[in-house]
Amino acid sequence: MSDGLPDSLIPYDEIVQEALRAVVGRVLGSVAANGGLPGDHHFYITFKTHAAGVDIPQRLIERFPDEMTIVMQNRYWDLVVDDERFSVGLSFNQVASKLVIPYAAVTGFHDPSVNFELRFQAQDGPDGPDPHDEAENDGPTVVPVEDGSNVVAVDFKRKK
Repeated sequence: MSDGLPDSLIPYDEIVQEALRAVVGRVLGSVAANGGLPGDHHFYITFKTHAAGVDIPQRLIERFPDEMTIVMQNRYWDLVVDDERFSVGLSFNQVASKLVIPYAAVTGFHDPSVNFELRFQAQDGPDGPDPHDEAENDGPTVVPVEDGSNVVAVDFKRKK
């Protein structure tokens, strides 16, 4: 016997995830349009390295075969944002790299300066993504505070 709730024929979870990923695009678009990050804002962006449309150097794929987190703060360049993806230049161990990341590949966005965070459902498995190390691009060594304030997490796991 079921819990009385019918299965939805409307993909609400997909619609909400797409809308929240659009928030990331809008924020990055604002940064690109204004020529840089305002105040103390900086971003930790986590994404699936093998997702469709991701274009990153092979050495980074080898080091982060599933997922990686980049830091956008002081040392980034050529931020280009459109409706489907963004590209940015970052340095990893003093080697300049261009990354192209579709919003559909993003699994997390965090701005520690205001403790704002978005988490997205992983596209690959019922238990979510495997743990991963941060990318260690030549950014800050700030450790984000995780007290739960201003965190938006959406999880639409269906009960069966």
